[in-house]
Amino acid sequence: MVFNIHDDSLITLSTTYKTFLFDNDFQSLLPEIFLITAGIFLVVYGVIFSTSKDKNYPLLLTNISWLSLLACVFTFLLLVNSPVQNALLFYNTLVIDDFTTFIKGLILFSTFCCIFMSLDYIKQESLNAFETIILLVLSTCGMLFLVSSADFISLYLAIEAQSLCFYVVAALKRNSEFSTEAGLKYFLLGAFSSGLLLFGCSLIYGFTGVTNFSELGRIFTGGTQEILTSTTALPACELGMVFLLVGFLFKITAVPFHMWSPDVYEGAPTPITAFFLIVPKAALFGVFLRIFFESFYDFILPWQKILLVSSIGSMILGSVAALSQTRIKRLLAYSSIGHVGYLLAGFACGTIEGIQALMIYLFVYVFMNINMFAFLLCGMRREHLQTVPRMKYISDLAYLAKTNPILALTFTITMFSMAGIPPLAGFYSKAYLFFAAMSSNLYVLAIIGVLCSVLSCFYYIRLVKIMYFEGPKNWCSFTRVPLENAITLAITLFFILFFMLYPTPLHLITHKIALTLCL
Repeated sequence: MVFNIHDDSLITLSTTYKTFLFDNDFQSLLPEIFLITAGIFLVVYGVIFSTSKDKNYPLLLTNISWLSLLACVFTFLLLVNSPVQNALLFYNTLVIDDFTTFIKGLILFSTFCCIFMSLDYIKQESLNAFETIILLVLSTCGMLFLVSSADFISLYLAIEAQSLCFYVVAALKRNSEFSTEAGLKYFLLGAFSSGLLLFGCSLIYGFTGVTNFSELGRIFTGGTQEILTSTTALPACELGMVFLLVGFLFKITAVPFHMWSPDVYEGAPTPITAFFLIVPKAALFGVFLRIFFESFYDFILPWQKILLVSSIGSMILGSVAALSQTRIKRLLAYSSIGHVGYLLAGFACGTIEGIQALMIYLFVYVFMNINMFAFLLCGMRREHLQTVPRMKYISDLAYLAKTNPILALTFTITMFSMAGIPPLAGFYSKAYLFFAAMSSNLYVLAIIGVLCSVLSCFYYIRLVKIMYFEGPKNWCSFTRVPLENAITLAITLFFILFFMLYPTPLHLITHKIALTLCL
């Protein structure tokens, strides 16, 4: 009888401990929980008002956009002021540390900017699909969980939560063949890459019986070698790692798995293209780094070789293929592939300096692309007193220096930064990346990177030449720059111009998070 009482008390204590544990876990995940709740409330708000009995249906997208911006701001404040700085949550399936906090802050900032600079586009195009912004908010929430993933199960669920929203918003314009094609192509190839990712996870789990990243790292370093009793276990785990790598290279649009990105980026509406180009890169590189540095660092030779080939291929293809492009969004898609090549160069170093260089480059990349799309979403062109579609071809930039010289100068500075011309932020991030590659004895990679950077100057500076030295086929003018885009352009341009004067804060933060990941 005494044993039964003691047993019941143990069960009660265990239940109390678990309740206390989960309370702390939910408190640690307050930013994500708030963003999910905000998304659900926005869905309810949109459904109630869009199906109201009034004859005049209200245009809800602007209201929901502003409410989404407010939700992003509050989520960022909750993230920064979180009482928990380092924790393992929900039975080691999620992790919180300085690295995840930095990446999450970058995701929320870039999401805020993407929605903020699209407000004028929403008004001008008369879009009334209020679900679009809600899907972007929910995909952002999926990315926040993705960055915190410490287990293959939470990783896969977060990737699918993000991707499902992307498939829908890519095909937003139902009356456009290009947008429908973009959504279908993204869905098919995205599902294929998710399958490869899942197959890699299942192989690793089948031979180790483990899905947690840190436990996998202990197994592969020999701490619990008795698990890998079979002679085929290590080669099979290595094969699973290769499948994981291929799945991630698909997601980040790296060569040779880039074929879907130019068509999808061109077919999707411009604000959605901006979101695809900027936000997911931070989330995917964040979890990509954690898996390979925490679990598969002992397999560094195989994955380093694959990353080197992919990095060199991405840099070369991004520089060469963009030379012949006449459409702006397609040119930016190939430019993005080139930037992914530079990011993979930092990854391939396999050192603390490489991770720090990657983080600095990613931070600068986000600011440069936000500036670029704030420019592209600026306003409508007018030809012969008629409003025509927004800038679609690079020839549409002609005469901009005469009609709006300040906007042309802003775009010129951004192009010079993307090309890596000193003393702008783009030059600093590329130089630091190449020095990190040379410190890891990857001299060939650094030399190819410099040559590709020189080659990319041609198509970036060609846009500047069109703005300043070419006349339009028809007389045209540009509408006034919207206030939201002007604010975004001013903030990002200030960073691009003056980052090199005082880069110390970003250096210290990135060095700290690189140490967090490696030690």
